[in-house]
Amino acid sequence: MVVVSLNKAILAASIIIAAVAIFFVYSQFNDLRDIGNKVPLINDLTHNGNNGRNGVDESAFKLGEINTVQAANSELTLPDLFDRVEKSVVQITDNVQSNPADSRLGSGFVYDNNGHIITNYHVVSGGSSDRLDVTFLDGTVYRATLIGSDPFTDLAVLYVADAPKDKLAPLPLANSSAERVGEQVAAIGNPFGLSGSMTAGIISGLGRLIPSQQAGSFSIPDVIQTDAPINPGNSGGPLLNMRGEVIGINSAIFSTTGQFAGVGFAIPSNTITKVVPSLVTTGSFKHPWLGVSGTDMTPGIADALGLKEPRGFLVVDVVAGSPAAKAGIHGGSREATIDGRPIQLGGDVITQIDGKVVRKIDDILVYLQREKSVGDNLQLTVLRDGKEQQINVVLGARPNQQESP
Repeated sequence: MVVVSLNKAILAASIIIAAVAIFFVYSQFNDLRDIGNKVPLINDLTHNGNNGRNGVDESAFKLGEINTVQAANSELTLPDLFDRVEKSVVQITDNVQSNPADSRLGSGFVYDNNGHIITNYHVVSGGSSDRLDVTFLDGTVYRATLIGSDPFTDLAVLYVADAPKDKLAPLPLANSSAERVGEQVAAIGNPFGLSGSMTAGIISGLGRLIPSQQAGSFSIPDVIQTDAPINPGNSGGPLLNMRGEVIGINSAIFSTTGQFAGVGFAIPSNTITKVVPSLVTTGSFKHPWLGVSGTDMTPGIADALGLKEPRGFLVVDVVAGSPAAKAGIHGGSREATIDGRPIQLGGDVITQIDGKVVRKIDDILVYLQREKSVGDNLQLTVLRDGKEQQINVVLGARPNQQESP
């Protein structure tokens, strides 16, 4: 456990108070307080919503065409970009609440021509799955039903049965792995209920790891960081490149006040591409799972273990019955105090995953998210008692609210 100074404790308390205050006004964004220490996101919706698949026509669970709108051949100006995508971005509301301040407010965008709308899980969770309204930019409103959701990636799919085909212009999804820091991007959504709003900025970081309050302390990997201004109500809206392609879905902000402070986060489009089809057809997504927890290597831990370089992930605990346990991965066996904090030593140090170098837990989570599925084989290279070993693991499905990778 990290020792926190009194000043930091006071700061943390002030952050919580600020976030709670915003909660009662508009807050529809997760407030990320401390990325480095993986402090959970503060958000306004803490109850899990139920998918409303019962009673919905089977056609709702079939994928439609997803690339009916092609990306531009060259980069667009901001006005041209907005004109190109504005009809595909929607506002999501829930007016069933007796108190308007408690109503959900967020954004979303058209995924395919079969009436599927993508948004954030935290926008639609916590209420009735069949009392959601989707409003297009021209003011047309349709009732929507939540048919699939995944708290681990903060994604959800709504189905709009009554929207005519000419209303459904799916936005093309980019290959988010090809994006680069410094590229210009734009966010479109409904901040504070102001429909059809656009802000612009750049990609200010890639491969971020942000915690998700919706799924215990599990973290969302491979996240895009942007300085494009995003505020409460932007949640679920697209982050676009200048060719009109979705590179991510706006999900969280780093802030001590609940308002935008120059750092926003978007779930990458490659995650959307991998997860959403399963949400449409089955209502959920099975994430590949190892079943270990531990800590990233530090110089202090490396010295204690006699390692030349502080690289790798030290396994502290192995979940009983997990894929890691079945494969024989070892957890910690002895107590130690390093740099003023207690830690369990004696566990395996994961240094490679399928031959790729592991410097910290982010490398494991990103690799599993991008490359692996439930049932896949995985080879881990570990250091055990100073000797290198290769261990084969068959990945399982992550249990609900599981905290380990």
